[in-house]
Amino acid sequence: MALLNSIASWLMKKRMHQIELFIKYPVDVQQEWLQNLLYDAANTEYGKQFRFSDIKNYNQFKKHVPLNDYESLKPLIERTRRGEQNLLWHSDIKWFAKSSGTTDKSKFLPVSEESLHGCHYNAGRDMITLHCYNNPDTQLFTGKNLALGGSFREDSFDDHSSYHGDVSAIIIQNLPMWADYFRAPDVSIALMDEWESKLEKMAESMMNENVASLAGVPSWMLVLLKRILEKKNVKSIREVWTNLEVYFHGGVSFEPYKEQFIKLFDNDKVNFLQLYNASEGFFGIQDQLKSDEMLLMLDYGIFYEFLDLKDFENGNIEKTISLEDVKVGIDYAMIITTNAGLWRYQLGDVIRFTGTNPYRFKISGRTKQHINVFGEELMVHNTDVAIATACEKTHASVRDYTVAPIFMQQHSGAHEWLIEFERTPNNFEFFKAVLDETLKKQNSDYEAKRYNNYVLHFPKIQAMPQNTFFNWLKANNKLGGQYKIPRLSNDRKILEEILKMTLSRELPC
Repeated sequence: MALLNSIASWLMKKRMHQIELFIKYPVDVQQEWLQNLLYDAANTEYGKQFRFSDIKNYNQFKKHVPLNDYESLKPLIERTRRGEQNLLWHSDIKWFAKSSGTTDKSKFLPVSEESLHGCHYNAGRDMITLHCYNNPDTQLFTGKNLALGGSFREDSFDDHSSYHGDVSAIIIQNLPMWADYFRAPDVSIALMDEWESKLEKMAESMMNENVASLAGVPSWMLVLLKRILEKKNVKSIREVWTNLEVYFHGGVSFEPYKEQFIKLFDNDKVNFLQLYNASEGFFGIQDQLKSDEMLLMLDYGIFYEFLDLKDFENGNIEKTISLEDVKVGIDYAMIITTNAGLWRYQLGDVIRFTGTNPYRFKISGRTKQHINVFGEELMVHNTDVAIATACEKTHASVRDYTVAPIFMQQHSGAHEWLIEFERTPNNFEFFKAVLDETLKKQNSDYEAKRYNNYVLHFPKIQAMPQNTFFNWLKANNKLGGQYKIPRLSNDRKILEEILKMTLSRELPC
């Protein structure tokens, strides 16, 4: 096993040379990928419609190919699901990643062989590569990687079948042999559909294994790890897996959960490595141990465009820019063109670059998950930091939360917070005050609107009963790693649904 670890570590480290190349020549790499994508899809129905073969540069690309969202591409995607091919992409597509959207309507994003291998599997290799590079004495390959995945199912259309499911399940089902060797638990458990039973079986099967790394969404990983502690009757994961080295996390912000994991692991040798992956592709990996910034991965078959969030909100969609023109400190809506046939696709995510040499960034939020009812322009990264700060100062920990506006007379209002605590604050009034003050420090627009309560009043913050958000997810058939509680909403629909479910319970506040 030691020899295998040495060989695998050496192979992973060789990849660093290629990473260093796209760091050194980022614009050239992106321009080359744009031309490759256009060439590969030139004879598809979409490529012929927009004359891909005539497009020679980015300016022509943005001029001739429209910005898309899921609805504009849906007709071609649905035809592909039913068996037609060569519509958006040149190779046959039979796998579709079901998105983790916050509405009841599901999206089915195409997953081609090129995106599966060139994007998702390469990203899996690279997150290990970067861990090995930053930890020369790693013993990662002497143990298993416990990965929380979803499930998939078959769709039958007359004489054609396709498959849809969580992108993690699609990856697990199609893993190359070398990667599957290090993964756990068994596929029969990893791809179970019923989430509560899956967690129980995962806990049972993994609590006595030698686990060296973890991968999955923080909120659901916490549930699994706590169940393992219960079954083992121990207080920390260090007592369960002595060789655990790293937790690869993504899907939601890690900020509200970090202290819980530190306490749960009770092992300062475990590293946390952030990933930026989605149903549409894999985009970023944390490449430094002491910073949660992520490196934009430029050679996965994805061409990136960016739109200043202010232009996005004002409908100035013609102002998209390519990588070479981005600036540090500006919130950008991200637009992708992929090797699965998503052309100029509005991802819905907002990122902010922290550097351009190399291109590192942080996720700011979602274009549809922010609150700007009163001009406060509150983003998810603001609320995550506020929650983490308030928890730190009151020795609390949070399981989940959601925020929505309260509409008052004339043009004033407030924000209503529903928070489910893992550990309640030692002083709830102080918790509220710290949260509000931290938001003011994080966001000048929020601070301005809070001045003298003229526009925004002090937030209304309620502590919710245990399992409130779990019950809401379950009631809406949203249990599983692909689903998350919407953090911020510009309306009160979700918040009112949650309150209605807990109406008969006493809410401590």
